[in-house]
Amino acid sequence: MKRRGRGTLPALHVRVDLVPGVSFGPGKADLLQGIAETGSIAAAGRRLGMSYKRAWSLVETLNAMFRSPLVAATKGGAAGGGATLTGDGEAVLARYRAIQAGAAAATAEDLAALRHAAREAPSDGG
Repeated sequence: MKRRGRGTLPALHVRVDLVPGVSFGPGKADLLQGIAETGSIAAAGRRLGMSYKRAWSLVETLNAMFRSPLVAATKGGAAGGGATLTGDGEAVLARYRAIQAGAAAATAEDLAALRHAAREAPSDGG
């Protein structure tokens, strides 16, 4: 999972506006992927450098954005808590990743041309 802002530049970031004021983009997708991989909202949030409260808030937003929840969470306790993606969560993540891959493939030549035309990063003055 890549964190935003890292990797080869120029970079393409895909954000899908589903309804006015509500979008699904790389951050939410990375959080879903982290939950799928770790089984924990907190661990997924830590991977992305976000607080537990922020991760939970995004999960609540994600669950409210769609007709059915994308994340199923169980409370902690003696057996321990956890979180998993629902079938719909897996499907939404897969579709978004397909959109990202399609957009990257469709723009690869143009991004390469921009990369070629861009100035090198300035030195740190050292």
